Amino acid sequence: MKNLVKLVIAASAVASFSASAQQDIKASTPTSGYVQDGRGVIARDPFGLCWRTGYWTPADAVAGCDAPLVKEAAPAPAPAPAPVAAPAPVKPAAPVAPTSEKVTFAASALFDFDKSVLKPEGKAQLDDMASKLKAINLEVVIAVGHTDSVGTDTYNQKLSVRRAEAVKAYLVSKGIDANRVYTEGKGKKQPVADNKTSEGRAKNRRVEIEVVGTRNVAK
Repeated sequence: MKNLVKLVIAASAVASFSASAQQDIKASTPTSGYVQDGRGVIARDPFGLCWRTGYWTPADAVAGCDAPLVKEAAPAPAPAPAPVAAPAPVKPAAPVAPTSEKVTFAASALFDFDKSVLKPEGKAQLDDMASKLKAINLEVVIAVGHTDSVGTDTYNQKLSVRRAEAVKAYLVSKGIDANRVYTEGKGKKQPVADNKTSEGRAKNRRVEIEVVGTRNVAK
């Protein structure tokens, strides 16, 4: 008896829902893909399901009714990371160009007249020069001897060479590399003053020392 009552109640519910659905269908717009109520809202059965009309096509699918047919919007792509600027290349330090310095000594300050043996005061001057040469990156030292016009060309040439060699030997004895010291004699070929006067001849009797190298830079 109880089972019979339940069946009657269920049948009544189905009939009531069917009548409601028919009213919803009548209320729907002619071209609507789903049954809608009088407010235009899609009607759902007691189980939350939607009712399709004869106009329904897959293009009408909406979320909540035909979820598998509705394509979810693809997530927006993550913004590309900002490019990292490459560090600026480090420029190598420019090479230091060697500098040249020329020092001229009066022959009388280094030697007695017509001699090629260094005098004590001449050695003192070369000592000062040798100490300064140790403070640079030495490349080359050139010692060039000169004479006045008194005497023959041959004699003056030999005298100028002997005096240049005496300067080299002394600098080497003070620790200067012999392979970096060069000598040359010019005799009386390159005067810097008039040989007709005693003052001019004294200026022409000289030894020129040229130094080529770079300064040591303190770090």
